[in-house]
Amino acid sequence: MKHSDPKIEHLKTIELFSACTHDELALISSKTTPHHAKAGEVLAGEGRVGHEFVVIVEGTAKVMVGGQQVASLGPGDFFGEVALLDNGPRTATVIAETDLVAEVSSHGEFQDLVAGAPSVSHKMLVGLAHRLRAANLHLAT
Repeated sequence: MKHSDPKIEHLKTIELFSACTHDELALISSKTTPHHAKAGEVLAGEGRVGHEFVVIVEGTAKVMVGGQQVASLGPGDFFGEVALLDNGPRTATVIAETDLVAEVSSHGEFQDLVAGAPSVSHKMLVGLAHRLRAANLHLAT
């Protein structure tokens, strides 16, 4: 009889990972680590080197650019991919608004996820496209 892995069962409830195959979920499980953050903790600093990709599981965070709040994040939202994709600095500061739980991948683990989990890569691209459209709309107004 096959036993289900509780972490894999949990990962498939996260929107970013919901279309993943069992093999992709097993890869994600091996390439992510749970992180518990307290309200007020800075999770990413604008202009700093990025070392992690973060998917929020529980709680909320605010996204700040140039000292102004530009977005709110909640369960299923992710950040950190831009700095890891182009090895550039973080484009925003992300601060936990509430205590939160996240799944975190290091730079190397993130590269493995992008290569080994096509459905995650596709959803990240869609997320980036949404952010680009929102930024362009904001600039136009």
